[in-house]
Amino acid sequence: MEPVSWKVKELLEVSEGYLKERHIEAPRLTAEVLLAHQLGIERIQLYLNFDKPLIKNEVDGYRLLIKRRVNHEPIQYITGVQEFWSLELQVDPHVLIPRPESEVIVETALEKLAQPSPTSKKSLNILEVGTGSGAISIALAKELSNVSIYASDISSDALRIAASNAGRHNVSEKIRFIGGDLFSPIKETAMRFDMIVSNPPYVSGEDFLTLAPEIRDNEPEIALNGGRDGFCFIDKIIRQGAGHLDSGGWLIIEMSPDQTVKALSMIEKTGLYSDTDRITDYSGLYRLIAARKT
Repeated sequence: MEPVSWKVKELLEVSEGYLKERHIEAPRLTAEVLLAHQLGIERIQLYLNFDKPLIKNEVDGYRLLIKRRVNHEPIQYITGVQEFWSLELQVDPHVLIPRPESEVIVETALEKLAQPSPTSKKSLNILEVGTGSGAISIALAKELSNVSIYASDISSDALRIAASNAGRHNVSEKIRFIGGDLFSPIKETAMRFDMIVSNPPYVSGEDFLTLAPEIRDNEPEIALNGGRDGFCFIDKIIRQGAGHLDSGGWLIIEMSPDQTVKALSMIEKTGLYSDTDRITDYSGLYRLIAARKT
């Protein structure tokens, strides 16, 4: 028989056990995040209100959130937010959930741009191919003072969310969001960039089918599926990217660790780049390739 009223501590304990039984990752954290979201408070406030009774509407709403998570909906889509580079970003099923690994793109970009260059300029032009939620462009805009960023995406819904996130963090004046596939939005222009960054779809079609349901059934396939071998977009970005870079400009691409060696070989075969590099993520796995246009 259910209690007449639930207290915060009791509901968290029961929810944790329920989620654990259903093999949901990090059951206690999940229970806390969802209850805090339902109540409109910070997680720390749950611990300050362990004995607070909850009203029926609060408990009923929380149960719906738990049900969504048990059905493998990502917690970020349930709460509508994800942190990236210490910035809270709006996310929904139209955009890929930003991962910590992609923060390495930001770190690497800042490191490369800080290096002395014979073509160093006071202002920088950066292109992000496939911006999604806008996470990478917004992080770079927050870190760089004199920068103009062009951020492309084929999804108009993704661009809407990215623009909203840029406004939330007061960097809209630094970023121009443009619609189209890869380089098509700038193809007819004479624009050249100091850097191109991208976290393109790189999961192979076969591997996509084996992804966890949280990813496969919820996140946009268009942002994940890189074709038969996962190289469809990586290959195009490598081959076409040089034509949109200034001499000495950098190309930085995120990919699967087992793709980096082949990607470097592809870069070498173009004869258009030098100073190639492989960069590891926070787990010590090769996650990025970087190359400088000759």
